[in-house]
Order: sequence, then structure tokens, then C-alpha cells
Amino acid sequence: MKIKIFITGGTFDKEYNDLDGQLFFKDTHLREILELGRSRVDVNIDTLMMIDSLDMTEEDREKIAQSCLKANEDNIIITHGTDTMVKTAQVLAKKIKNKTVVLTGAIVPYVFRGSDGLFNLGAALAFAQILPAGVYIAMNGKYFNWDNVRKNKEIGEFEEIQKTSLTFKK
Repeated sequence: MKIKIFITGGTFDKEYNDLDGQLFFKDTHLREILELGRSRVDVNIDTLMMIDSLDMTEEDREKIAQSCLKANEDNIIITHGTDTMVKTAQVLAKKIKNKTVVLTGAIVPYVFRGSDGLFNLGAALAFAQILPAGVYIAMNGKYFNWDNVRKNKEIGEFEEIQKTSLTFKK
């Protein structure tokens, strides 16, 4: 099974400028991460864009969706910024029905010690191989259905949305 990986940027791929302290994009770290993690999964990698997800437009999301639809592979990972990952997942879920799509990213850039990027990518690789067709988010060692997840910015983690159930009085 070959997995298609689409790179869109996000914190995952940000670099740090030692002179002014700014974060910026240069090249993806994905190949280095796969090598460091000793991954033996057969992947096909394409960079679609290198942007912060807060700057992502509806046209960018459409480009991601069309790339997924055109991909020969049925198992897809998208590296994405965490701030609007859920929004992109919603767009993809409306258009993609017969593929397994897993979005992942990092709260801390890969270039910083303590980054969660390597772990999240490893989890996404595993989930992309075993989950049925659908759109998912993989963060913090967990996977979430696209319509039952949110980023908790207070703790810097993704979590399920608590669904309420109705109780009826007799």
C-alpha cells in the first residue's frame, strides 16, 4: 500500500530565524522526519503549498480537495497547520467519499526540541493504513472523526467535541 502525502505547510514545517526570532517557511522537513523515524512505509510526497493555515483560503482548500480526488492512492496524509485543520477537514469530507484522508500537524515546529511533529506523523502513517474510508485528524497519538474534534487552544491539544444526549422525564 502506497500512501500519498500532501504538504501544505503549517507549524510542522516552519523554520526559525536566529537573527530576528521570526518563524518562516523554506523547505519541508518531511523526508528528514521519515528518515529519522526509520519509516519503511511506501510514500509519494507532493508539496501543494507552504503557508500558515491562518492564511489558507477557500481556493487553497479546494486545491487540497482536488489533489486528493486526483491522487491514484486511496490512503492520504495531509500535513496542515493546526489552527484551521478542522475547517479543511470539513471541506474535504464533503467532497471525498472513497478514500482515507488523515490530516496531521504540529503544535511545536519540528525544528524545536520537544516538537510533536515526528510523533504525529508516525501516528498518521499508522492510522492512514488501518482506518476505513473517511476524513480524520491525527494528533497527540489519537485519531478523531472530522466532525467530532476541535483544537483546545488553552491546553494545545485536540479533543473530541462532547455530544449532548437528550434525556426525557417520565
